[in-house]
Amino acid sequence: MANVLVLYHSVTDCTAQMARYVADGAASIKGMDVRLVELGAATAEDVVWCDGIAVGCPTQIGTASWQMKRFFDETLVDQWAKIDGKFGCAFSSSGGWGGGAELTCQTITNMLINYGFLVFGVVEYVTQTHTLHYGAVTAKAPRDEASQQACFKLGVRLGEWLGVYVDRDADLHPLATRVSALPSS
Repeated sequence: MANVLVLYHSVTDCTAQMARYVADGAASIKGMDVRLVELGAATAEDVVWCDGIAVGCPTQIGTASWQMKRFFDETLVDQWAKIDGKFGCAFSSSGGWGGGAELTCQTITNMLINYGFLVFGVVEYVTQTHTLHYGAVTAKAPRDEASQQACFKLGVRLGEWLGVYVDRDADLHPLATRVSALPSS
């Protein structure tokens, strides 16, 4: 059984809503033990516990929130060698499209990489216009179905990778589970 941590910071509940969809996606993969943890309640031990992590926070001035950065800078620093080699991905909400959410995802993945996490994007589209190359992003809360699907898919992909590399279930490899690309218009 693989352990999934969905770690999030949310100010206006938008990122918290995203986190719930990400957690649901990860939980939809057999064998995943999923913990949904708000940043204020998170400990370094939560990160040591997990095999894979989805990290989300609001976009603030085009980057990750200072609270999330502080968690990586101060709370995790003593865990450096203990968390190397785990899987990680990112998600972010912003005040509007073009607000920097993809940059925030890149900031989060840079922090994960510095701790040795193996980060990934998702290559297939979840709708005609939604991709997850850098992670799941939304403008405000994930109210529309496309945004919800994007968050859910990110959790699914994290669960698939953990299923393959932690639980040794080759049938969960994304190339085996991908149904098909959406038709072009």
